[in-house]
Amino acid sequence: MSRVSVVGFAQSDCVRQTPGTTNGVEMLVPTLAEAFERTGLSKSDIGFWCSGSSDYLAGRAFSFISAVDAIGAFPPINESHVEMDAAWALYEAWVKIRTGEVDTALVYGFGKSSAGTLRRVLSLQTDPYTVAPLWPDSISIAALQARLGLESGRWSEKDMAEVAARSLADARDNPQAQRSGDVSVADLLDAPLTADPLRAHDIAPITDGASVIILAAEDRARDIVSRPAAITGIEHRVDSPVLGARDLTRSPSTEMAGAALDVKDIDVAELHAPFTHQELILRGALGLGDDVRISPSGGALAGNPMFSAGLSRIGEAARRVMAGDADRALAHATSGPALQQNLVAVMEAQQ
Repeated sequence: MSRVSVVGFAQSDCVRQTPGTTNGVEMLVPTLAEAFERTGLSKSDIGFWCSGSSDYLAGRAFSFISAVDAIGAFPPINESHVEMDAAWALYEAWVKIRTGEVDTALVYGFGKSSAGTLRRVLSLQTDPYTVAPLWPDSISIAALQARLGLESGRWSEKDMAEVAARSLADARDNPQAQRSGDVSVADLLDAPLTADPLRAHDIAPITDGASVIILAAEDRARDIVSRPAAITGIEHRVDSPVLGARDLTRSPSTEMAGAALDVKDIDVAELHAPFTHQELILRGALGLGDDVRISPSGGALAGNPMFSAGLSRIGEAARRVMAGDADRALAHATSGPALQQNLVAVMEAQQ
């Protein structure tokens, strides 16, 4: 089986609201064009296309079919879709190349989070029989998770504020970031509570956006970019949807995914943590030490486009490898409430 490498990455600006439709076409057209320009490829060079989005979020059935307009409906393409973050669409494309069916693939994700009440929409990810009828919103569930960690002594409010301060400072170097800046930990701790114990800086902003990654088989990758980011391992696991059946201060699925991979000697780790305390959980689950640079892009706290933020973590990590800023990088994506589903990928410079 051929090894798979990331050879291209592009993302739209992370913004609070876009004027476009919920099918993502307006965001995808320029982002796809940027990915093609950077790699020198065109539509005819892509063997397989796979996307990640949500009909619930778009408020229409089969919204991903409308998004194909951004690609061009003719000539026909080999296309698939996942109803979750596009990081899982990347997994499907990775399998497609590994099996030898194609030697290139393009993965894209998009979400117009501003289209509705996001906290309420995400409640539909919970168990439909025992949890969803209670309408617990996503921030309230995360606040419950954060409170359990505080009460158990696993982290403190200062630890959470330090994550936010670092992320916002790092995001200054990311032109696509939605929010950034220098702010002290003390000032963050003085901010009012949004959902006890979470403050505004603990919560990823509502964000519209899209991202694109191009993959290629190892023997094709060198023809596209001088330093491809080879995916040396990728795993994903799922925890119970029953919130009371698992320890919310840990992420067993991330631990299992990381244990199946070689996560040693990591230079950079892009973690998909929509809440500050979730970064603390993920760092512990993956055994990442202080010598690992965590989310230098600013991460989800600087911009969190639904259903593409996880794909962007893979793209940001790969970009560091392709640029020569890192030899080995780790990327993480999550989906569902309280870190329910988690995907981990490890990349290194293709030799």
